[in-house]
Amino acid sequence: MGIQRRLSVKNIICKLNLELFSYLRKNMKILVEHDLNGKMNLFFTGILILILGGVLSLLFRETVKLKFVCLSSVIASILCIISVIKSQGPSILFIPPFGNVEFACDSLSSFFVIVISLITALASIYSIGYMKPYENKNKKFASHCLFLPVLTASMLLVVTVKNAFYFLILWEIMSLSSFFLVIFEDDKKEVLEAGIKYLVYMHISVLFIIAAFVLMSIKSGSYDFSSFTSIFEGNNHFKDLIFVLTFLGFGTKAGFFPMHNWLPHAHPAAPSHISAIMSAVMIKTGIYGILRVLIFIQKPTLFIAYFVLFVSVITALYGIIYALGQKDLKKLLAYSSMENIGIIGIAIAAIIFGVIYSDNYVIILASLGCFLHILNHSVFKSLLFMGAGSVYSLTHTKNIEKLGGLVKKMPFTAVCFLIACIAICALPPLNGFISEFTIYLSLFNSLKLGNASLFISIVLSIAALALVGTLVILAMTKVYSVVFLGTSRSYHSNDVNSDVSIYMIIPMYILAVLIFALGISSLYIADLIKIPYDLFIQQGFNINLLFNIQIILLNISVFVVLFIMFILLIYGIKKIVVKNRVNYETWGCGYQDVNSKMQYSAASYVSPFTSVLTPLFKKISDVKKPKGFFPKDAHYTSEVEDAEEAYIINPIIRLDEKFLAKFERLQDGNIQHYILYGLVFLVLILIGAVFWG
Repeated sequence: MGIQRRLSVKNIICKLNLELFSYLRKNMKILVEHDLNGKMNLFFTGILILILGGVLSLLFRETVKLKFVCLSSVIASILCIISVIKSQGPSILFIPPFGNVEFACDSLSSFFVIVISLITALASIYSIGYMKPYENKNKKFASHCLFLPVLTASMLLVVTVKNAFYFLILWEIMSLSSFFLVIFEDDKKEVLEAGIKYLVYMHISVLFIIAAFVLMSIKSGSYDFSSFTSIFEGNNHFKDLIFVLTFLGFGTKAGFFPMHNWLPHAHPAAPSHISAIMSAVMIKTGIYGILRVLIFIQKPTLFIAYFVLFVSVITALYGIIYALGQKDLKKLLAYSSMENIGIIGIAIAAIIFGVIYSDNYVIILASLGCFLHILNHSVFKSLLFMGAGSVYSLTHTKNIEKLGGLVKKMPFTAVCFLIACIAICALPPLNGFISEFTIYLSLFNSLKLGNASLFISIVLSIAALALVGTLVILAMTKVYSVVFLGTSRSYHSNDVNSDVSIYMIIPMYILAVLIFALGISSLYIADLIKIPYDLFIQQGFNINLLFNIQIILLNISVFVVLFIMFILLIYGIKKIVVKNRVNYETWGCGYQDVNSKMQYSAASYVSPFTSVLTPLFKKISDVKKPKGFFPKDAHYTSEVEDAEEAYIINPIIRLDEKFLAKFERLQDGNIQHYILYGLVFLVLILIGAVFWG
């Protein structure tokens, strides 16, 4: 019976696919006719390949599903990237089956299409190796293989659709598909709780976006984005209202404070390649939404500028402070993503100040820093999450305190993770340095704008950004040294004998090479992928401003190349000098071997700093003190709980549970009572309809 059932399901899927291919063949002519540039759009071909790859994968056995999805994802990503690079994604009026829906790839959309396509393709390759252990546990991949391409397709369509109604539909598809990917390990209670929390936050956020789009649509009389640019002229209060609503909606997806609470729960719960996609590109759709609304508004108010700057600075500081106190490797990286979203937000604030005061030099610098950091963060954060996934797949723990000594057992992962750590610390010669340096330049050039209040705000923002940079170095040295250096702290590390599979190593190496490439030749890559620094440029633009910035980036590239050559020279000299030389410990004093308990723990490493910030944390400690002269057992563990979650979110949830508990008696299992409830509800609706009429 089971075999017959599977065959019948496969037959149904085959018939559906045949109907879909037939439908596409009939309507492909419509697609071509409505291509405004008169050529077949590779972008939509890529989208179709993605969707079909996910659906057709259901026909294959578990061992082949992921490989088929990976192949379709890579092909689709290449097509989408070629489409936007070569033709800037020609506008299309896509008729079947949704009616008149316009899609277009302007410079902003094209940039996000490239970033999304690149990261999702590499993550799909990584997934083949990462999901292998689950295959041995007889875990089914059908839903995962279906929703992974759906998530990618929905993100690509979200950043290209030009209609508010269909934007919301695609936004909801993106949230739902990512929810199903997060709860892949649905047999774990904490995973389900994280997934539900994520889904609740996404549905709260979309209410703000709906409210803003409804107000704009009522005022413009249309759902088309093109109609929104004319409704804000001379109405500053309306600008402020719409921006705050959309910032609350899109900011929740991006992870801005105080709407970030889903982020440190969903990332650790999801498979690592899904965490990479969510952190690297999905939360950036929130940034896309904020930038798109700023394009609608055109001339933002000072309230918007200060609002974005204040929230972004708090987000960056909050994220990195809580990253320091984490023991869960993926949770630490999730808070780090929050910190980088704050840095991007600071760059957006600088753009807004430049627009308000009509300073094109500040606008170009801030735009370049903003988009470069979006790209750079996508690359090095993907690598960090993939590295964390590699560690987890072999050690089966995300607790940093139980790791150590992996550099010799996982050399490929260790090297890639180190490169990503240096990049996220914004140290030369890697890519994080370029984007943050450009953001610093935009802030320093913003000091001459406006009045004393703006001057003080920018100075404090620069100081906050510098503090964030220092704390990032502290957090990343903690992670790398405790996880990879020293000796094993538990059996989790002892059981590791070799590095991860080639499917996991290849995408990590590609990302590591990209980190170097972006650090060395950011100017050329920025030009290649058409970074949209010109979106907010005001009238009277002087091409010499752009030339001056290009000279700065070129000089940085030259310095970076010389710096790398100098390091290689020193390393070569060292290898020659110490060749065939045996080193001895001069003052060994009988000391033979290090004990794992004699090493720094993750908590003790950052304790001198976190102890100063104790009022900002809620620490949960578990202590068992040693008793007697020869104690057999003693331990001390501490966890840092998010203050917002502990003092605001959890009390609200408890009140909600207490309120809903009062209605538990309504669900007594009596079907007559349920019919009565339905009847009462219908009567109330009829009475309401009559009264309303």
